[in-house]
This record gives sequence, structure tokens and C-alpha cells, in this order.
Amino acid sequence: MKGLIDMKGVNFSGPRVIKGSNYDSSQPGTTTPRIITVTSGKGGVGKTSLSVNLGISLAKAGNEVVIFDADLGLANVEVISGLAPPLNLYDCLQGRADIKDIITPGPAGVKIISGGSGFSELANLSSSSLQNLTDSLGILDDEADFIIIDTAAGISKNVLAFVASVKELILVLTPEPTSITDAYSIAKVISKYSLHSEINVIINRAAGQKDAGQTLMKFERACLNFLGLSVNYLGYVPEDKTVFEAIKAQVPLLIYKANSPAAKCIPKIGDNLSNKCNEDLSVNTGIREFTGKLARLFRR
Repeated sequence: MKGLIDMKGVNFSGPRVIKGSNYDSSQPGTTTPRIITVTSGKGGVGKTSLSVNLGISLAKAGNEVVIFDADLGLANVEVISGLAPPLNLYDCLQGRADIKDIITPGPAGVKIISGGSGFSELANLSSSSLQNLTDSLGILDDEADFIIIDTAAGISKNVLAFVASVKELILVLTPEPTSITDAYSIAKVISKYSLHSEINVIINRAAGQKDAGQTLMKFERACLNFLGLSVNYLGYVPEDKTVFEAIKAQVPLLIYKANSPAAKCIPKIGDNLSNKCNEDLSVNTGIREFTGKLARLFRR
């Protein structure tokens, strides 16, 4: 497909993690966070709102959570969270700030890092500069249990780099036919380049459980029958006007109205995601490996 990253020769294997813990066998005695990319086939499906509120839910459950705003053109994570970070990753790469300076305290203890144009600049770093950056980012391996990467929508080169650089992927879609079709387009690329053998799915803005189930069945059947991809269903969030009220108020839904129908579903999704960690813990690779993969892919 024209314009996509050449994935050939990229090693996506990472250190094994012993089941039932965050133990990284390559570095005895260390822990590594679960790094999860959240993406969607099209805009307007509520991906960023879900990323922020899922992060808050995980934080309320006792986890240390960092959210990277990796939409290189916009800053929707900050907008939804009611924040205006003065510095971003680009400032760090330009030597105007340290990593700790660009970490913004967010709601419920979540930490937010604005990517700005910093991620795309990884392609231009020298080997020594990249090593310095990965070493600096290494503090997140000690301070985070989950790192959530909120990307732009679609199948651009940048989005695919974030998809390819992590072990865990969440794909957000709605029951709308165009959303299902665009989500399937991402799945086709994932299958073609063998980026993942399984996709985690959240159905957003569903009319109810039945509507979500029917949407899941359509998408899962297509992925299994035509692509050989497994789909892991994390849950659904119903259509709820409170979500739009929270976005307008620039307050995350779980803080704006935690007892709303949509908000009540998000902790269940967080629990499903956390429980999945106990079933297959070969997912933790750490921020250093993530950054290295991302830089290699941006350079292609």
C-alpha cells in the first residue's frame, strides 16, 4: 500500500515476562509498564475520550498511568482533560526541557505527555541523541504501570508506526458501517505486515449491549475469516449525551459524571484489560524498546 512504512526486517519480539507479574526476564528485579496504542479507523468515534477515561479508571484502580498524546497535529488529550501543557516532547528533543519537565499532572493522578511534533522528529535524531532520549524516557519504566498512546485516526505512516511499536493494540469503533469498514482497513494492514496476531476492541457509542454484540460479530467474523486475526472484546460504551457535555466542559467523563451510563462501562473495560495481563504477560517491553522501534520505523 502506497505511503505505508516498510515493515520488513523489523523485530517485534520483546523480553518475556513471567506470568502473574511485571517481571522482565532480561533485567532481573525490574518492572516494565504495559504500553498500549489506542487507535481507530476514522475520526469522531470517541477514541481520545476513551483513552483519557480508561487511563483515569486504571489510575483509580491503583495503577500509575501515563498518557502520551501522539496525535501529531492536534492536542485532544489536553483539551479533553482541561489542560494546557507549556512544554512537549519536541521541547525535550530541542534541549529546552528535560523529560520530567514535560510530564503534566492530569486528572485522578494520571500523567500526560504532549507529543507535539516531537515523535515525528525521532526520525532525524542521531544515534547518540536517540540513546540519550531513550535513557531519559526510562524513568517511565519505574514510574508507570500503564502507558497509553493515543494516536490520530486512520492508517497514516505515523499511526502505523505507533501500532507496530507496541505489543498491545486497542481499536475503537462504533456501530456505524463506515467505522466498521475503516477499522477493517487497519486490520488488513496489521495482518499484511504481521504486526499483531490479536486486536483488542472497544465498541463505542452503541445503542446497547445487543447493538455492540452485533457490531462485534460483524468485525470479528471478517477478521477471523479473511485475515486470520483474533479479536479480544474489552467491552462497549453506550451512546450517552453526558459524554458530549463532559467534552464541552473539558472535564473527563469519569470526573464530570461518574454515574452516567457511559462512565459506568469504562471501569469494566479497565478490569478486562487488567485481567488480560494475568492471562498473557509476554507483553511488557518497556519504554526504551518502544522508543527504539518507533524511531526505526519513522526512519523508513
